[in-house]
Amino acid sequence: MANPKTLRVLLTEGASTSAREAVTALGLAGHHIEVMDPDAQCICRFSRFVTRVHRCPPLATDPKAYLAFALDLLRSGRFDLLLPIHEQGLLFAKVARGIPQDVAIALPAFADYATALDKKSFSAILAEIGVPQPKTRVVAGAAEIPREGFPFIVKRPIGTASRTVQIVRTEADAAKARDVFASPEGELLIQELIDGPVEHAQALFDRGRFVALHGYRQILRGAGGGEALKESIYRLRVVSEMKKIGQQLNWHGALSVDYLLKDGVPYFIDCNPRLVEPMSAHYSGLDLIGLLLRISRGEQPPEAPPPKEGVRTRLSMQALLGKALQTGSRIEIIKEIWRFCTATGIYKGSREELTPVRLDWMAFFPVAFTAAAVLAAPRTARILPEWGWGAGLLTPETIRVIRDEI
Repeated sequence: MANPKTLRVLLTEGASTSAREAVTALGLAGHHIEVMDPDAQCICRFSRFVTRVHRCPPLATDPKAYLAFALDLLRSGRFDLLLPIHEQGLLFAKVARGIPQDVAIALPAFADYATALDKKSFSAILAEIGVPQPKTRVVAGAAEIPREGFPFIVKRPIGTASRTVQIVRTEADAAKARDVFASPEGELLIQELIDGPVEHAQALFDRGRFVALHGYRQILRGAGGGEALKESIYRLRVVSEMKKIGQQLNWHGALSVDYLLKDGVPYFIDCNPRLVEPMSAHYSGLDLIGLLLRISRGEQPPEAPPPKEGVRTRLSMQALLGKALQTGSRIEIIKEIWRFCTATGIYKGSREELTPVRLDWMAFFPVAFTAAAVLAAPRTARILPEWGWGAGLLTPETIRVIRDEI
């Protein structure tokens, strides 16, 4: 459904793949987009759809200054809607009453957001409502990581999955995990490793009422475990379980999950209380961004029909970095560039979702920079995914400040 008017939207960060894809979806709908980010050259800067990037204090190290900066922008009267596109949602859920009333936003209560963000509390919710998950237990710290019973997964309760999760298959892996998780010390989750593919689902809720869901599976792995090539899916069992979760949390806005599929059963393993990379849904015929804007503005859209299955989308930057990490070969990197530029080989029939140059000519610059960097020195693929990114993430200290001092 087309938006009734052009909205002036402020994104809470501009460095993530989710933010970059949200910009494309918003821009194609004709909305006015501005972005907050500590890095003036963040990936969202390179879009014809972005009017301005506001260089702000980093959330990770100075959440109070970040919040003051955001509220000053919102009080200026320049924006109709605030879109917390990443973990910044925790902060804005805490101060929801302080956001100007004429600025629309869709977030659950702070306590419910915190529950979904924390892997320990989210696991407890799944157990309470009978949603499948791998066998999970909590240990006091790194010293208690088991020395037997392999394989299993070790997780910190808080943190992006690709950064705070390790698979342990051997005693050597366990020893490494004890070193990795020793600092900072704290509780850890030990979770059974289920032999099944990881899939993902993105859902929207209107105060606990299910509105829409899009799913996809990984075809090709990129840098940091992210998807370089996806295929859309729609599983009724996942819809059923997500409805339980959304109702239990009285969720308002976007909620994304990862799950392992075995014998047709989805075992939920992680939760992201936000919208993740919405362009796969867009190409599959489901306008998640448009629906999220409507929910944010107080509308009550009806339940959306299932999106199209079997739609393949690619993230060329992830593919480049993944190939450089896997092979370290310039020849292989050049071959990969040819394949995704021509949509041949494994990319046949796919569409670009992260940097869609045909839709947004400025998207050429970040992917061209990435290609030049990994061709000059393939080892830079280990560095580039971290460049300018951590400033927008929550740390244990950031969460403490938000919980206790804001």
